[in-house]
Amino acid sequence: MTTLTKRATVYLRPGLHKALRLKSVETSQSLSEIVNEAVQVALAEDAEDLAAFDERAHEPVISYEAALKELKRHGKI
Repeated sequence: MTTLTKRATVYLRPGLHKALRLKSVETSQSLSEIVNEAVQVALAEDAEDLAAFDERAHEPVISYEAALKELKRHGKI
């Protein structure tokens, strides 16, 4: 972990905390390293989702009913 860190208090459910402690021992990583990695992955996924939304922002909107009709017309359902 880098030397530039920020301290935060996070409240975990007991079962989740126990699982993290066990993973910490199994992987020889600190709880902080495991949590930082998990948060980083979650934020990266959010960024990917937002980028995908931006890319598709100008696509035409189709209603659910129209989508069903189109699928039926092409024999997909």
